[in-house]
Amino acid sequence: MLESANIKLAVVATAILGASGQDMLAALLGGEADPAVLAELARGRLRAKLPLLRQALEGRVQAHHRVLIRHVLAHVDFLEQQLAALTTEIEEACAPFAQAVALLETIPGVAEAAATAVVAEIGTDMRRFPSAKHLASWAGLCPGNRQSAGKRLSGKTTAGNVWLNGCLKAVLGEVAWSTTHTTGTYLAALYHRLARRRGKQKAIVAVAHSVLVSIYHMLRTQQPYHELGPDHFDRLDTTHIQRRYVRRLEQLGYAVALTPTGVA
Repeated sequence: MLESANIKLAVVATAILGASGQDMLAALLGGEADPAVLAELARGRLRAKLPLLRQALEGRVQAHHRVLIRHVLAHVDFLEQQLAALTTEIEEACAPFAQAVALLETIPGVAEAAATAVVAEIGTDMRRFPSAKHLASWAGLCPGNRQSAGKRLSGKTTAGNVWLNGCLKAVLGEVAWSTTHTTGTYLAALYHRLARRRGKQKAIVAVAHSVLVSIYHMLRTQQPYHELGPDHFDRLDTTHIQRRYVRRLEQLGYAVALTPTGVA
């Protein structure tokens, strides 16, 4: 529609229907045609592109374009109203589970929307699952166990409950991705540790599994998330790390003798 009017707003603005874009469309609908005036409606970081905006807004908006713009803006208003109404309904429905949602928000990378979605999918009563492994299997985040002649053939995750695959897995996947941008956390360390050896996708699945296991225990014990720290694996594998570095120094021609300092 805008392209046919020679308006190249999409070239400059990432979201045409964002706050700035809607203001510009409303001005076009009102009869404003001056590209300089339209460009001044830009907000935030988009104002850094004012020269490009002025060029992009040099168009030929006709009456039929304004009819289409009017319908587009009316549809956007309708969707925003419906979204606000549904958000209110969701907040009211989730009120009894506010404590559980707040509990899950203590996990790094878990925002309110993600916590709400998880509670909606698995509930708050973990007694229905005998163990965290049962929950992971039910959610399809448990590695498969295909074996033949004593050899493991596949580590692909199980199918899980078909009703959960579209939502819970997606939410936990997003949470796992968000943890890769956190610093000083066990989950970020787990991701980077696995990504080097097994690839990013498998690492994300493993982090999502770890998050779900934590959620199980948190809801079962009603305790907040316990941060193990980014050096958890170093503390866990102290002996292995010592041997590896000693071996490497010996390969370089050094005689190594380790003396404990008493520092943890």
